[in-house]
Amino acid sequence: MNPELCSRRKTRAVRLGQVVIGGGAPIVVQSMTKTRTAEVQLTIRQIKRLEKAGCQVVRVAVPEGADALAIGEIKKRTSIPIIADVHFDPELAIIALESGADGLRINPGTFGSKKRLKGVVNLAKEKRIPIRVGVNAGSLEKDLLQRYGQVTPEAMVESALSQVKQLEDLGFYDLKISLKASDVWMTVEAYRLLAKKVDYPFHAGITEAGPLLRGSIRSALGLGFLIKEGLADTIRVSLTAPPEKEVLVAWEILRNLGLSHQGLNLISCPGCGRTQVDLRRIVARVERELAGIKVDLTVAVMGCPVNGPGEAKGADIGVACGRESGVIFKQGRVFKKVSESELVETLVQEVKRMVDTGNKRA
Repeated sequence: MNPELCSRRKTRAVRLGQVVIGGGAPIVVQSMTKTRTAEVQLTIRQIKRLEKAGCQVVRVAVPEGADALAIGEIKKRTSIPIIADVHFDPELAIIALESGADGLRINPGTFGSKKRLKGVVNLAKEKRIPIRVGVNAGSLEKDLLQRYGQVTPEAMVESALSQVKQLEDLGFYDLKISLKASDVWMTVEAYRLLAKKVDYPFHAGITEAGPLLRGSIRSALGLGFLIKEGLADTIRVSLTAPPEKEVLVAWEILRNLGLSHQGLNLISCPGCGRTQVDLRRIVARVERELAGIKVDLTVAVMGCPVNGPGEAKGADIGVACGRESGVIFKQGRVFKKVSESELVETLVQEVKRMVDTGNKRA
């Protein structure tokens, strides 16, 4: 993408551990665990899978005291910043902060009173922990719903500004804001409106986006618009799928907008009546066996000799398949012809050799 088409709005910066959000820093990829946080071993395993996928910040749900306390042990055995997601009970937020949470996600209005909120804010201020004010279309305040008649971008913005004011009135400004709906256009318009009123960084995403395929499409559309307009400082793709899939989709969105070069760029053709190999099986195996690659490398897997050779030549490494065989290209030159049974093993082996040498032209 042309950088001029996605210039970021100027915002203040917040820091989650060693990760900077806003203030011109690169867009940060987040996800959220789907385990009960108090189940420490399961949560740690999931966070480690997220780290491997490239997650930079992880959020954990804190509905009970045991979940807040668990953050301390989780922090000892993981390395990315952890945000505690707390609603209704300010004591849980305080326990989470004391346990080492790097950030809070709250809705100040659910804490019941200014006094209850003040205790959380004072501790966050003391520990220099940022707070995300999160507005969700599915839990908008009743008075706003009555006044606007339904969920609207304007109602979401009013909710966010009201919550931000509660924190600002307590002298707290280390904030970021999210405005999420499952409707793409409602979400985009809400961020557009809010951007005119505040300079806090934005956490962007399409919430309740759906299962893997539908949710990825919806998220790519919404985040594509938001990123293009400079309205995203950190992003989460929300899918009914394993959380590491959320991270992979997020990075793929950033890669295709020209904003990231992290990890493998796998391209493959859809297959057609000319294809004479089991292309879907081959692509699935290549994707699975190269899932941990963090090097910027383009790999092409093409099913026939029509467009295949051109795409394979244009990649760092690629294969153009024929009748139960394939020709592997490296940096635009024919490397080896192999049978279908040897194709995946040979291709993966050569990719890993290129990664190990640290030189894509090896």
